Amino acid sequence: MENDMTELIGLDRRDLLKTGLSITAAAYSPLGAQQRESIRIGFVGTGGRGTSLLRNLLKLDGVRVNALCDINEANLARAQKLVADAGQPKPEGYSKSETDWRNLCERKDLDIVFNATPWQWHTPIAVAAMKAGKDTATEVPAALTVDECWELVETSEKTGRHCAMLENDCYYREVLMILTMIRAGVLGEPLMAEAGYLHDLRTVKFNTVPHGEPWRLEPTIKRNGNLYPTHPMGPMAWWLDINRGDRMTYLVSMSSRHAAMKEFAIREFGPNDWRSKTDYALGDVNVTLIRTEEGKTITLWFNTNSPRVKEHLLRIQGTKGIFNSMMDRVFVEGRSNRGEGENWRGRHDWEESAEYRRQYDSKLWKNMEEQARGAGHSGVDYMQLYRLVKNLREGRPPDIDVYDAAAWSVLSPLSEVSVAGRSKPVDIPDFTRGKWKLRAPVDPDAIV
Repeated sequence: MENDMTELIGLDRRDLLKTGLSITAAAYSPLGAQQRESIRIGFVGTGGRGTSLLRNLLKLDGVRVNALCDINEANLARAQKLVADAGQPKPEGYSKSETDWRNLCERKDLDIVFNATPWQWHTPIAVAAMKAGKDTATEVPAALTVDECWELVETSEKTGRHCAMLENDCYYREVLMILTMIRAGVLGEPLMAEAGYLHDLRTVKFNTVPHGEPWRLEPTIKRNGNLYPTHPMGPMAWWLDINRGDRMTYLVSMSSRHAAMKEFAIREFGPNDWRSKTDYALGDVNVTLIRTEEGKTITLWFNTNSPRVKEHLLRIQGTKGIFNSMMDRVFVEGRSNRGEGENWRGRHDWEESAEYRRQYDSKLWKNMEEQARGAGHSGVDYMQLYRLVKNLREGRPPDIDVYDAAAWSVLSPLSEVSVAGRSKPVDIPDFTRGKWKLRAPVDPDAIV
């Protein structure tokens, strides 16, 4: 049903959001209110990333890992030992074939299937889990094509099972602080957000380091666009109420030429190596621009080919001020430019963020900082899993649901279409089918 439901109750979208009335994923899931003392887990993919997630899951109360799957038997055995060392029975292992995860999904003693496999398996495993009556949580991106995004949404709606995406960047301390500032009106109405995945992954793609992921090389050879949009998109979607009061309508995307991968290969492997002679489709730097229904703009940067220091780029501009994570500075009109004399209103001086951090720090980090200490990615790996397990045990929908998974993941294939078409505008599907007008914005005070 794609009609505007606000007409049925006589409220426009803004009035509706003020009332606190919302349509959430739980409203479309008959299982949304089911509370559980513990969550019984099946886990597919126990390589480096999967093992890291598994370690954090085992720290949580109410978690039981009953089954593990990985075609690499050494990885599987390591993961089984981790579970046993945590005081749980040794989970059954699945490693007979690349699709042995299908057998895991059919088990009767699982509530949710986690998925930390290479990208091409994310949608098939998630769909199989939901069709088998399980909730599912997948690493990013959740899907690689527009059709896969729709398949996730339609399967979740049909089965009533949650499909969460493990987007840890939403839980960074400064991300939730900015969200709290936005909800408090400090920055005014958001107008523009900018973020990027800027991380030199050449050694990872070429597998010249112990934590290499050689499966990442094939997309770099064959695809050209923003191949990894969800890390920067997640925080911006929460700030800008994407799928919850606003939606992305279209994008344009442009890539630079490719050069850095080939130069690296020649230097590391010699000019006659196949990697040195390969043409890499992926431009070294991609920028994607997005406009929303409410007239906000989003800038996504992507660069995993070039020599660089990893940057955590986050910037949000509102009608009253701006936050810049790279500078770690804030400017708020009427506060940052206070001073003496007749011309103080014309001053524009950055403020240190320390006072804002004290005033607008999120409840999640105030409450859970000690528990998250030492976890991956500055603690956010623990935070995302804590929130997901807590929500499922309490019968609540995940913070990041199937509509988010589809909307954030689809930016990758759509950016490829735009790049191939000389940066032509490309429409972004509304995976909520109009429900974005009724869904309440993310409330940072509810993330505890």
